[in-house]
Amino acid sequence: MILVTGANGNLGSAILTALRTRGSTATGGSRTPGEGTRRLDFDDPAGLDLTGVSTLVLVSAGYAEDDRVIARHAAVLAAAARDGVGHVVYTSLTTAGDHLAFAAAHRATERLLRTGALPWTILRNGLYAELFGALLSWSGDGLESPFGDGALAAVARADLADAAATVAADPVPHRGRTLDLVGPPVTADRVAARLGVPHRGIGLDEYRRRLLDETPGLLPFQPPMLASIATGVRHGFLAGTTPDLADLLGRPARDPLAVAAATAAAARPTVAAS
Repeated sequence: MILVTGANGNLGSAILTALRTRGSTATGGSRTPGEGTRRLDFDDPAGLDLTGVSTLVLVSAGYAEDDRVIARHAAVLAAAARDGVGHVVYTSLTTAGDHLAFAAAHRATERLLRTGALPWTILRNGLYAELFGALLSWSGDGLESPFGDGALAAVARADLADAAATVAADPVPHRGRTLDLVGPPVTADRVAARLGVPHRGIGLDEYRRRLLDETPGLLPFQPPMLASIATGVRHGFLAGTTPDLADLLGRPARDPLAVAAATAAAARPTVAAS
């Protein structure tokens, strides 16, 4: 049986759907399980039970500081080794993201896998095209962003789900492989052009100020995370591509520009009728 962690999240649920669509026997794990999923709380190591799991798809347990994320991953990998899991597929971060503020937890988890006894495959996922679209903000009749003319090798979340499902359904050929799953580069200017609106750039200092002063609900670790994405894209560190995604899927990647534009369009404020 294949078990996908984070089954209530966007990526985990998409992986689970992709596996079931192809006929794989798969279930999901979550700290708040629903129908067809089991309880799996990484913050409760004593309660982790992976008995009967042949392949574990470990979707990164972010949304916390690095020490907590790494402790969560270490706990589930220890449980996997104890309970006889046959293979771990880990959704990591693209190689180009080494400098990002949230890279350390991914690389530490990769080190746990490489130094452990479990067979593994590491999927170094690019940043979502959906995220890129969501980080473009509407101002007046156009978009603005801190990205300048920098590009991001963005990936549709559905492609990353399909890639993880492909590996999890038949992990043996991918044992010990690290795949860099990135898509074609997109820019804020191209998204704006697709939507027929102008794009205005803002400085990184203004972007950080808005994150800190005008964005309610962000957790303490999130402003530096988002600011690191902004400077990485702006200065060209996240634009490189590889053939790994298309090779694994056996088809071209979905168009990340279309996905980013659709996400941005969905957030466009509606103008009230006078």
